[in-house]
Amino acid sequence: MDSTVTAALLGLLEGLTEFLPVSSTGHLLLAGHFLGFESKGKTFEVVIQLGAILALASVYAALVTRLFLRARRDAAARRSIASVFIAFLPAVIVGLLARDFIKNVLFETPVLIAIMLILGGFVLLVIDRIAPPAVHDDALALPYGKALVIGVWQSLAMIPGVSRSGATIVGALLLGVEKRAAAEFSFLLSLPTMGAAVAYDLFKNRGVLDFGAVWEIAVGFAVAFVTAMLVVRWVLNYISRNGYALFGWWRIIVGTAALLALSLGF
Repeated sequence: MDSTVTAALLGLLEGLTEFLPVSSTGHLLLAGHFLGFESKGKTFEVVIQLGAILALASVYAALVTRLFLRARRDAAARRSIASVFIAFLPAVIVGLLARDFIKNVLFETPVLIAIMLILGGFVLLVIDRIAPPAVHDDALALPYGKALVIGVWQSLAMIPGVSRSGATIVGALLLGVEKRAAAEFSFLLSLPTMGAAVAYDLFKNRGVLDFGAVWEIAVGFAVAFVTAMLVVRWVLNYISRNGYALFGWWRIIVGTAALLALSLGF
């Protein structure tokens, strides 16, 4: 396959899946495996993820700016910022302690990724039906204790195929957060989480990063940015009306297809 087409395809995949509860990392790793694609130092994968982060940041720029401007005089704004920061902490701790094992072992196991996609799909289908009644409908007003528990759920996404947004959403739903609010809190939490993860990856791999394929990186970045902006704007309204079943079935189908392909030696 032409390198530009591959870059565009992977950028599209990143933009489509980064903020859905389907595991963008799992999709990218499986796609890279089956396409025989791997960039030195994971430069391509890190940069296109940055494209998705910037897309989310642009969508939420006004909201985040207002929060920080109000924080000096508004206790509610300070609590909103603090709740996101508290939820962010467990991922920092787990990431620092287990990064090498996660990157060097779990990321190199396509079968594990496919299995986690399937299991996560069934979890989404079940939680979508049996989640307790919502008692919180504002993503900016979650209690600190519940924010911390959601952050612990997010740390499960260090296992590729689990999905960062999927884990945070499931945790939030179990704690009585309304479906749309759960997705929105997941989006807000992804800003520091993904930003820190990309920055840390760039720093740790600074000696082996390869920007030689500038055109392919630029194509993947641009496609991921545009696609992620469209997805973020669409997904909250979709979830409000329909819940998470679609994403559960998506995960099961993709994971099953991947397992079949792997079993056939692809």
